[in-house]
Amino acid sequence: MPPSVSVVIPMYNEEAYVDRSVTSARGILEEMGCDWEIVIVDDASTDGTARRAEAIAAADPRVRVIHNPVNRRLGGTLRAGYAAATKDLVFYTDADLPFDLQELGRAVRLLEYQQADVLAAYRFDRTSEGLVRTVYSLVYNLLIRALFGLAVKDVNFSFKLFHRSLLERITLKSEGSFIDAEFLVRARKAGASIIQIGVDYFPRSRGISTLSSPGVILTILREMARLRGELR
Repeated sequence: MPPSVSVVIPMYNEEAYVDRSVTSARGILEEMGCDWEIVIVDDASTDGTARRAEAIAAADPRVRVIHNPVNRRLGGTLRAGYAAATKDLVFYTDADLPFDLQELGRAVRLLEYQQADVLAAYRFDRTSEGLVRTVYSLVYNLLIRALFGLAVKDVNFSFKLFHRSLLERITLKSEGSFIDAEFLVRARKAGASIIQIGVDYFPRSRGISTLSSPGVILTILREMARLRGELR
């Protein structure tokens, strides 16, 4: 039986990547023989992201666009996308496609073969991001492991595949970039099995990432402390 997959792509000012990301995802899903949909969540973009996404959706009913009326950041945007997903499997990635989407087929096969609930990919080599971002990621992963006992190599990497039924067993609350860690921590607490695979990493060539900005880091730390207190 072919897999049933919802691809959730959060977008904020990603006009340069809209067509590329949807075209790539659609091609891979067709190649896999999936029952599929692509859910774009426009996080109140101020460029042409919403217009381009709507044009694509108008030409293909399997592509849907959700518009946040105000900017909800990554956590709120992903939660909106997950709530809108309708297929058996949910796959989350970023609009800049930081890996070869051919890996999705391997991930789906491994999730089924291992009878796992979640697959989280990690980057073989992320040094192309620069020293600061590499150190930031290393420290963050170690902190998540120390606080929550979560042995995941690359917590914040935008490659998560999971059974949609898992969302019925957990309640996500994060508004910011802590959403990846919160999802994995709550999934494990709910008894979900998590497997990992390594993939080649390709940093974005257009646009600006705000992941390591002071405001984003402060929100992560605040939400991390809140979850730690809740689970103690």
